[in-house]
Amino acid sequence: MPNRLGGESSPYLLQHKENPVDWYPWGEEARARARAENRPLLVSIGYSACHWCHVMAHESFEDPEVAAVMNERFVCVKVDREERPDIDAICMEACQAMTGHGGWPLNAFLTPDGVPFYAGTYFPPESRHGLPSWRMVLDGVEEAWSNRREEILAQTPRMVQALSASQQLEPSVEPIQDELVRSALVSLWSTYDRTNGGFGRAPKFPPASVIELLLARGEHEMSLGTLEAMARGGIYDQVGGGFARYSVDATWTVPHFEKMLYDNALLARAYLHGWQVSGRERFRRVCCETLDWALREMRGPEGGFCSALDADSEGVEGKFYMWTTEELRDVLGELAEPALDYFRPRPFEHALILEGRGPEPDELPRIRARLLDARSARVRPGLDDKRLTAWNALMISALAEAGAVLGRADYVNGAVDCASFLLAEQRDAEGRLLRTWKDGRGRLAAYLEDHAFLLEALLGLYEATGDPAWYEEAATLADAMIERFSDRERGGFYTTADDHEPLAARRKDMEDSPVPSGNSAAALGLLRLALLSGDGSYERHALGVLRLLFPLATRHPQAFGHLLRAADFYMAPVKEVAIVGPQPEAARLLEVVRGSYRPHLVLATGDADGVPLLDGREPVDGHAAAYVCEHFICQAPVTSPEALAAAL
Repeated sequence: MPNRLGGESSPYLLQHKENPVDWYPWGEEARARARAENRPLLVSIGYSACHWCHVMAHESFEDPEVAAVMNERFVCVKVDREERPDIDAICMEACQAMTGHGGWPLNAFLTPDGVPFYAGTYFPPESRHGLPSWRMVLDGVEEAWSNRREEILAQTPRMVQALSASQQLEPSVEPIQDELVRSALVSLWSTYDRTNGGFGRAPKFPPASVIELLLARGEHEMSLGTLEAMARGGIYDQVGGGFARYSVDATWTVPHFEKMLYDNALLARAYLHGWQVSGRERFRRVCCETLDWALREMRGPEGGFCSALDADSEGVEGKFYMWTTEELRDVLGELAEPALDYFRPRPFEHALILEGRGPEPDELPRIRARLLDARSARVRPGLDDKRLTAWNALMISALAEAGAVLGRADYVNGAVDCASFLLAEQRDAEGRLLRTWKDGRGRLAAYLEDHAFLLEALLGLYEATGDPAWYEEAATLADAMIERFSDRERGGFYTTADDHEPLAARRKDMEDSPVPSGNSAAALGLLRLALLSGDGSYERHALGVLRLLFPLATRHPQAFGHLLRAADFYMAPVKEVAIVGPQPEAARLLEVVRGSYRPHLVLATGDADGVPLLDGREPVDGHAAAYVCEHFICQAPVTSPEALAAAL
């Protein structure tokens, strides 16, 4: 019998609509029933591309006997962590506090008032490897709720206090010093893998924010070494472009095959910047192949980008991406030998994973084209086709900057189309931003990260196009973000808006993993906007974030890469560049700005309408001119590319 998930927009929730579990979506209906019947909420959290979420669903949630126990004892709620990061964060923090680890699937038991009192991740149908069975967990929680309920309820205030810790964090009065950033970078060496790139041991996740920080600070060994290692490994799709979510080993060889939009947006920019710094052609190619993959396989007809590709196809993880030697020889024919020498295939289960560890053959484009064509006939992994505002904003940033730097109009157009879609479709009747969109309908209130990522994206799109409409939208969005999310007492920003539904705690997201936190992105976006606008209030709100999180960030740089990137930008002598005048002269000046990696620069160009940095900037004797400024104090304008290069 179908449950209550059939009307939801989340592909993850829809995967469970035929379960015998009487799932509710998160909402007042479920909470009201839990209160009325004095039952715990069983909140099961995952996402559509999660392999072990599928495993637990098949083993337990599709079992009628197990479902009957769940339905009898609990009010069962399914949550897509990507649609509801607020619920996920509360339950994940509780799980980590109780067990010392976390992950997905995440299964939490909450009081009827929404406070977690027990949580864990994957539980098998039968006890194994030290894990209790799911049925044992259900029995244990039911017994505790029946016999020790008062004890559980007495402990909930302490859990609420723990969940509210980020809300109580006090801003530092100490100066934000560059030497602390330098020492934080030195500490990264203690976990850097000098042999394989990346940080720490297996499993390894692509550290995009840390790479960007290192590049901005001029550190090349760790940053370029990690970019090179990932590009050559199996975590990178050597045939179709794009990165898997993580590698299960230290060498980046065996991926967990799901592909997430956010990883690929962040890594495309990191590879673009790595190419600008090093000139390594491989980095430019990986950037382009990743963006080409997103445009080819992830973009919807309305211009937005889907969220993820599943790890599984035909019930087998990675089947879509792996090959046998016979298949490679059959598809490639005379190109098989140079291909095998380049890909150096690694055995994995009953097939081969392709890497890029050999000498790159001249025929590589033809080899990849043949393999991509052959692979297109396979059964594809499942597509999570919801569009998330935050993740689409990350892709806008990547496409806009890469398009401007590489002269790729298709990338810039893709960014424009996506931004136009978000601004047209992802707003409610009052003009407030929405989180998710599917099948022609936007829904759910947007979070801080949606606003902050989109702020950065709109500023990047303005710099790429010179269209002041994007600057105006960015300023309007920044004002709304400050009004609805800022903590005026302690500084920083809450994850949820001031009119969001009450939860166990109103938290502040802080860590930059796997994506930048909303606070870090807000800080960097507001700092850039302050320099374009001359409005010091934007800088003050950004400084509020830095004062709150900078001490933590310098002690834990691997978890706060984007925050330290914002601090680096705040302390740097940032160049404010205004370029005005006719084409093609203005374009030649823009090529100078974009021809090198310039992490400490903001750019204003195009029509001066509404863009303060362009106010009063005029061509010189009819020629295009560039004004190079710091804190709105400008040098004499220059008209030649050579003079502009010298001024930068």
